[in-house]
Amino acid sequence: TVTQLRRTAGSSSDGTADSDDSAEPEKADSGSHSDPTVRSSARLTRTSLRLSQSSHDVKQVAERDESPPRTPTGNAPSSESDIDISSPNASHDEGAAKDQKDSGSDPSHRPKRRRFHESYNFNMKCPTPGCNSLGHLTGKHERHFSISGCPLYHNLSADECKVKATERDKQEEERNQSQNEDNRHATRHQAPTARQVRYKEKVQEMRKRRDVGLTKEQKEKYMEHRQTHGTSREPLLENITSEYDLELFRKAQARASEDLEKLRMQGQITEGSNMIKTIVFGRFELDTWYHSPYPEEYARLGRLYVCEFCLKYMKSQTILRRHMAKCVWKHPPGDEVYRKGAISVFEVDGKKNKIYCQNLCLLAKLFLDHKTLYYDVEPFLFYVMTEADNTGCHLVGYFSKVSFQKPQSTSCILYMRQGYGKMLIDFSYLLSKVEEKVGSPERPLSDLGLISYRSYWKEVLLRYMYNFQGKEISIKEISQETAVNPVDIVSTLQSLQMLKYWKGKHLVLKRQDLIDEWKAKETKRGTNKTIDPGSLKWTPPKGT
Repeated sequence: TVTQLRRTAGSSSDGTADSDDSAEPEKADSGSHSDPTVRSSARLTRTSLRLSQSSHDVKQVAERDESPPRTPTGNAPSSESDIDISSPNASHDEGAAKDQKDSGSDPSHRPKRRRFHESYNFNMKCPTPGCNSLGHLTGKHERHFSISGCPLYHNLSADECKVKATERDKQEEERNQSQNEDNRHATRHQAPTARQVRYKEKVQEMRKRRDVGLTKEQKEKYMEHRQTHGTSREPLLENITSEYDLELFRKAQARASEDLEKLRMQGQITEGSNMIKTIVFGRFELDTWYHSPYPEEYARLGRLYVCEFCLKYMKSQTILRRHMAKCVWKHPPGDEVYRKGAISVFEVDGKKNKIYCQNLCLLAKLFLDHKTLYYDVEPFLFYVMTEADNTGCHLVGYFSKVSFQKPQSTSCILYMRQGYGKMLIDFSYLLSKVEEKVGSPERPLSDLGLISYRSYWKEVLLRYMYNFQGKEISIKEISQETAVNPVDIVSTLQSLQMLKYWKGKHLVLKRQDLIDEWKAKETKRGTNKTIDPGSLKWTPPKGT
């Protein structure tokens, strides 16, 4: 009788039903057995049943309280793969199913469950029209769920991506072996090896052989491809540049796609459903590169509308149009510290204009991979460069630096192309000169950041060499005149092969071919987008 009561209690989740079932067997026992010992045993049974029921209810409540937290979309985290993501009470259903399994109940009454990753694979698909989500641009995955990994979007097949991946791995392995052999016999200031010289000559020859322009048939083919697919496919890139540069671009695409795939697998981004693809900013529509932690209600829209003056972000074109009709901002907040022609620079204090600076950082994160600061903007000063017309001052770039004393000239820099990047870098070094400090960007530099700064340092050094009339050059004097850190000067001289080590001394070689090449480009470019030190109206902040 006791065994039958326990089984009944274990198979029921209602306390009332348990009491009714336990009363009936007790009545039968009392009618058939008049022994007081049996009646006492029945009372003990009822008491133990109540205790077991109360402990069972507490256990169920504890299990519900300890269920995994839910994401804003209502789904449980991906680490709980056994939870039924279609049920609003998934954690409770799983707890009930576990109790039924432990009690030996019928398996047919257990709730049906689906694995999280199975539902994820079935629900997500590549947004490219006509794509079946098979293959990956990197050639290392069987499926993809985003444009960045779609072979069809990049005008390739899954098999071609695998072949290219094999070739890249083989080239990387050969390169590592060659580097190991060179490093084994290398000295600190050794000249380029014969292999490196041959490779450089090979690259130069490949770039010389590239076609000057597209033929009529190629232009028609490219236009037909554009009209047929629109923005759903990548434009045809063959014959636009040299094969070497095109292959470098393909490698960069594959690497970026692999990085995004790792972030998606780690759950840091959910590209395709919770990543901003494009932003409408003034008269431009910009494709984003990276994930930015905008609020989820905005991030999942895919397209964001941003006011180009106050940087407020909105959900639709209608809201943006209404906002622009009443927005009183026509330039960034703060003090205008530089103006020459249509170019102006505003100094914005992160402590005084916190919301504007936070929105600026969120906007920058869409295009910067290594940026990690979004909301803690109080310690920073933001220098925002604008280009003015009859409608207002339009944002073209900015850089930030710590407001108190620190050797960095910039902490973060973002700009549109067409020469604004070098203007911003030059302006940051101009501020360092006024402060009588040596400046340097904050490390680590991103790949694009290193390219921009290395190009600027090269121009500064070649300009200095062009104007230098003495016989001995001192790196310290170069640093004092240009405000460039000596470490950056040495690394740039080494990359230009202008620094040699001879008889225990470091010698700086004045390479006239590089200077003449720079001068020709400088003359052709003109002086439209250069910083004029005389147009700066700025004093260093207090405490620096």
